[in-house]
Amino acid sequence: MKATNLYRFLFASTLCGFLFTACKKSSSPSSTTSQTQLQAQADDEARVSTETDAAFNDVNTVMENQASVTGSSQGRSVRYGVEVEGGNQDTVKGSLICNATVTLDTIDNPHTITITYNGKTSDSLRSRTGSIVISWAAGSRWITANDQITVQFQNLAIKRLLDNKSITFNGTHTYTNVSGGSLLSLTSNAATPIQHTITSSNMSITFDDGSQRTWSFARERTFSYNNGLVISESGNHTNDTLTNISEWGTNRFGNPFTAQIRTPLTVKASCGWQVTSGIYVLTNNSGVLTLTFGLNVDGTPATGCALDDLYYLQLNWAGSGGNTYSILLPY
Repeated sequence: MKATNLYRFLFASTLCGFLFTACKKSSSPSSTTSQTQLQAQADDEARVSTETDAAFNDVNTVMENQASVTGSSQGRSVRYGVEVEGGNQDTVKGSLICNATVTLDTIDNPHTITITYNGKTSDSLRSRTGSIVISWAAGSRWITANDQITVQFQNLAIKRLLDNKSITFNGTHTYTNVSGGSLLSLTSNAATPIQHTITSSNMSITFDDGSQRTWSFARERTFSYNNGLVISESGNHTNDTLTNISEWGTNRFGNPFTAQIRTPLTVKASCGWQVTSGIYVLTNNSGVLTLTFGLNVDGTPATGCALDDLYYLQLNWAGSGGNTYSILLPY
């Protein structure tokens, strides 16, 4: 999937940060949390979610490219313009990952693939530095059901060029191919879906103001085919009161929060890579923000692809002080 299309999928999370400003005049935050803090937290969570998704799409790209990694006969040494130099410790050249070098090491155990970023993304909206190290045990194959790899973010810094704000990631994720199989097999409506999970308990995030926090992640991503690729993302953590949690932790201001994907966020290639359905919920000590995606202009669920490539979302804010706000917006 090309980077420009990926960001249409990731748009669901990004909207949280920008749309929070729409309800600040109609909501009344608690005495411990200012409107500025609410907006900053929503923007932070949106960026963390978006960049994590983007990183794991890069991981999928380099993993699926290597037959020696996946164990799939569909993997190949040259695919999508990716050229691999000979040897067991190779540099992958010409990757679709813009301004990144990909290095494969199948000499040491565990084996590794390292993605090193140094420049702008293909849409020129962000700039990335740092690296992602993917590691797996020699002899294991990613297409095997429940096979796991380790994905480590090492000083992965992303700058948003619109306002030059940066966010930096360090930490380790466990990435599991729950169903087994290769994404390269998803070429017909009869193809068996592929299910992946992402978990982490030590994602260290440094925000642009220098504050540093640790967040936890628990996501499930299902890849299927219905007249084109379909990606469905859910949260799979539960605490005492909430289910379908995708992220949780403490924000930059020291306040706890949870983020839920209450119903899966779904994107369809056949609908221009738009988010066609899903409900996303952000809960903190000031209230609950709910975004419902995939609606028509009258607020009813769309049954097909949106006309003129335009969907609507319902934004509902319920403040802890009893204040509420609701608005229907296009995306």
